[in-house]
Amino acid sequence: PSTVQSQTGSGCAALSGPKPRIGLTTYRQQGKTGVWDTEMAMIPAFYIEGITRAGGLAIMLPPQQLSSAEAKDIVSSLDGLMLCGGRDIDPSRYGQSPHAKAEQPDKLRDDLEEKLLSAAIDADLPFLGICRGAQMLNINRGGTLIQYLPDVVGDNRYQLGNAQFTPADVEVDTSSILGSLVGDKVSNAALYHHQAIDELGKGLKITAKSEDGIVEAVELTDHPFGVAVQWHPEQTLDDLRIFEGLIEAARKYRGTK
Repeated sequence: PSTVQSQTGSGCAALSGPKPRIGLTTYRQQGKTGVWDTEMAMIPAFYIEGITRAGGLAIMLPPQQLSSAEAKDIVSSLDGLMLCGGRDIDPSRYGQSPHAKAEQPDKLRDDLEEKLLSAAIDADLPFLGICRGAQMLNINRGGTLIQYLPDVVGDNRYQLGNAQFTPADVEVDTSSILGSLVGDKVSNAALYHHQAIDELGKGLKITAKSEDGIVEAVELTDHPFGVAVQWHPEQTLDDLRIFEGLIEAARKYRGTK
């Protein structure tokens, strides 16, 4: 649907005027459609639905070779950016060798997201990171990751595998932007990550944690809307508050251009 009212949201989609243009980063990997089995640029439609139901216009940004100047040009055409979930980021970006159970990184996507995110931060462009997106933000700011959470928590509760999300309550800092959107807790957040933020990057603050103390959200402090969550709000689209927060920030940003 093009217009929707979330259970506690503001119903941004009902507002008049052009829809904010939100760039969504995508996968580039082997995929199948019909008779074709080839490398594809793609993203699960849940991410697109989150943006469009909240009142935005989703623009897919496929992994490709990109200069910093070209990233700046792309950012200048957008009202907001969303870094979506995906495979592990190349650990060499934060000075580590890959864990034995690390996934094969998509280095082209890593490079594109790093440049887009840097350009977005420089331009004060509102952005939302989801799962891998939160990790990319931390790496961009000089932080590190826990490469394999079972080594820390003792089991695979954060990523059960086979596309089975773990519902869990997440405690939120009410003084944060995230807290202004969702309050002091997110119930049944959809978790699916075997990595997590370790050493915090420069200029970031932790805004949510799991019951185990694992970082589940961060924000860029000196930025109008630099929010990143480790869970998957695109899996619970009955609650659009986080997406609506991005769209509202994007509307405000458009008004300043």
